[in-house]
Amino acid sequence: MFTSQRAPDLKTVLIATGVILTLAMGVRHGFGMWMQPVSQANGWSRETYSLAMALQNLMWGVFGPFAGMVADRYGTMRVVLVGAFAYMAGLIWMAVVTQPTLFVLGSGVLIGLALACTAFGAVSGIIGRAASPERRSWAFGISGAASSFGQFMLMPVEQSLIGSVGWQNALYLLAALVVFLMVPMSFRLREPAHKKAAGHQQSIREAMGEAVGNRSFLLLVAGYFVCGFQLVFIGVHLPAYLKDKGVLDPHVAGTALALIGLFNIFGSYLAGQLGGRMPKRYLLSFIYFARSAVIALFLFAPLSPFSVYCFAAAMGVLWLSTVPLTNGIIAGVFGLSHMSMLAGVVFLSHQVGSFLGVWLGGYLFDANGSYDMVWGISIGLGLLAAVANLPVDERPLVRTALKAA
Repeated sequence: MFTSQRAPDLKTVLIATGVILTLAMGVRHGFGMWMQPVSQANGWSRETYSLAMALQNLMWGVFGPFAGMVADRYGTMRVVLVGAFAYMAGLIWMAVVTQPTLFVLGSGVLIGLALACTAFGAVSGIIGRAASPERRSWAFGISGAASSFGQFMLMPVEQSLIGSVGWQNALYLLAALVVFLMVPMSFRLREPAHKKAAGHQQSIREAMGEAVGNRSFLLLVAGYFVCGFQLVFIGVHLPAYLKDKGVLDPHVAGTALALIGLFNIFGSYLAGQLGGRMPKRYLLSFIYFARSAVIALFLFAPLSPFSVYCFAAAMGVLWLSTVPLTNGIIAGVFGLSHMSMLAGVVFLSHQVGSFLGVWLGGYLFDANGSYDMVWGISIGLGLLAAVANLPVDERPLVRTALKAA
């Protein structure tokens, strides 16, 4: 393994990764807005579009560890460049392909690859290297806030584009925006030349074996599965759920998703700040428990635009606040040499949960005519994740059996 001669500038890294995450996550969070227009235009059931989004999330997770390996070894810039062009291709694919199987496979694989190369896992390593240990949780919180700002900023833009230029042209415009902004920002992530570090350095296989044999790492993996299930189900299916329940104004759903992004700016930043002062495992446990409570209150309260906005604000505070805490634990326990790869492995679990959440949402709706069962599963999983995170050990590993170089 190679280590950089000096850490990259934190301010530059946070600005560049902030723009990249704003676009990557902002565009992705708006895909729920396309479910009904795409399905209606092509004569598909909701399950077809849901399956495409599910595969997209699964491929994001599958490609994540490999994108992290490349970022750790050869630099984040190259990975983000690949992601930018894959994102462009995937959005264009969504606009032009009308055959269901090709739509599911193409958009799922291309955008899944794009997100693996431009979202949290791929950029976590350079953020960790740029930040000092005492500021690392804060820096991860800033990156989480940037992705939430993208959701807040782009949700109304995407909704407006669909209404004004049509859903296909909206996808073309977003494809252009992604490339024109992500590519210049990727060059801001160029790191100094690398040199061989003294002593034995963990191989990828050794780092992976150490992680998967660690109980705390496996508990983080389990918790992230629940995180993905809850978030992607809500993000993709909430607009359709509200319409089914009689909230016919599409601006309510768009505003709700934007509010999730707005309030998660504060939630992610606060989680990053608190993660530097309090045990991160307790904060993670609280977040998962609070999500289940908020979902239950939303389901039992009378449904109105006001209740939707309250739900969105509360979920927003909890939305991606798990990211700085989880990444902070990984960096603190295992170090930075394989940070992006290990973050990608944990995120793979998140995306398996995302796959099941978005797909089951469509499948169970088509089977039962409602989302009630999936909401119930989300509540139960949140309670399990709250319990699973309590015994996580945040202490750095002491490696006593390193081989000689």
